[in-house]
Amino acid sequence: MIRHLVLFRLNEGVGRDDPRVVAGVEAFRALGGQIEELRFWECAWNISDRPIAYDFAINSAVEDTDALKRYLEHPAHQAGVALWREFATWVIADYEF
Repeated sequence: MIRHLVLFRLNEGVGRDDPRVVAGVEAFRALGGQIEELRFWECAWNISDRPIAYDFAINSAVEDTDALKRYLEHPAHQAGVALWREFATWVIADYEF
């Protein structure tokens, strides 16, 4: 199995209630039921107020690198990424477990 972690930081001046952000969150929340390669899916807002903390997180799992590739290329995933590019930056970690 491969864990796919993504941490998002909203761009300066962008809030959680920004309509673009709301649409982006909705798009990502829906992915768990749209992409069959996903064996585990959760995403949520960070609850920490520490300065080094990111704002939003995705924690997911797929079977193998082929499944990860199919997930990343899936049109629903690509549509969500396109939304988030407008208002956030992110870091990613993929590892076997």
